[in-house]
Amino acid sequence: MHRFPGRQLALLSLLTLMTLVACNGKVSRPLLPVAEYEKLIVGRIDADYVGTDNCVAQCHRHDKLTNDFRHSVHGEQIKPETGLPLVNCESCHGPGSLALANVAEAKRLHGDKAKCESSTLLDLKKLPTQAQSLVCLRCHSSASSPGLAHWPTSIHAQHDVSCFSCHRLHEGPNQKVSHDQMAELCYQCHPDVRTQFNLSSRHPVREKRMDCFDCHDPHGSTQPKMLRGETIRDMCTRCHMDKSGPFIFEHGDVTEECTACHSPHGSVSRPLLTTAMPFLCLQCHPSSHQGLLSSDPREKAVFARRCTDCHSMIHGSDTPSGLRR
Repeated sequence: MHRFPGRQLALLSLLTLMTLVACNGKVSRPLLPVAEYEKLIVGRIDADYVGTDNCVAQCHRHDKLTNDFRHSVHGEQIKPETGLPLVNCESCHGPGSLALANVAEAKRLHGDKAKCESSTLLDLKKLPTQAQSLVCLRCHSSASSPGLAHWPTSIHAQHDVSCFSCHRLHEGPNQKVSHDQMAELCYQCHPDVRTQFNLSSRHPVREKRMDCFDCHDPHGSTQPKMLRGETIRDMCTRCHMDKSGPFIFEHGDVTEECTACHSPHGSVSRPLLTTAMPFLCLQCHPSSHQGLLSSDPREKAVFARRCTDCHSMIHGSDTPSGLRR
């Protein structure tokens, strides 16, 4: 049996691990200039546009898709002077004349089983995510949709998430994510957040009283974690207005960072505290209540109590807490 020296064995193990990661993990692709993605979504340059009516008239399988589309936000946009839709099937799938060129002959040979030559259309699923998003961004630019101003530099855009990852344009006339589907949509990529929302102390997402988009902007933000608002405190006090102040006596060093004490998605300690009291407070106030070090059980009884039993206005107050030197 061949024996490897320790250093060679470690190197061999590392190479094996790297090979497994390369085979099973994501393939890293460098970002290309926008012009390269634009070339991918042009479609067949030898094809012509024939219009949605000509496309769907050849195939009854698309009747429901057509009906849903015509009742959607996209399908309702009609150019007044011509009566033609501003957005149709070919806006996303590319020109369709080649796809329909042999449909009549195929129907003669195969009857209702005949299909159009869909391979001549854009294969949207095989496009890079940046190109998929560019199909939508041709119309939904930041100029026409201000909410997309931060999309190109957002965490989602940089991690292979495209518009098609969240928006299902053929699932019905409602082409935005419904309120009831938002949380489940996010959980597909964020399963750890689902777990946190199952803890005893949490925001009421499961009860549908709020959703992920109340705090996060999925299209990008200037804040970390794609948070809405100028600061974390500004975002939280939209609902927790009694904590907004201003107060004469502020809780120092935590006035802008609610997450210093609270876990926003969920916690085992109420109310969404990262650590149960009094241990949470003792992290910053270790010298408080020296009686904790006493052997007298009456002094140590404070461990069984909450700091807020006495210090009720921990977010700020206009009343002094006691003698001030």
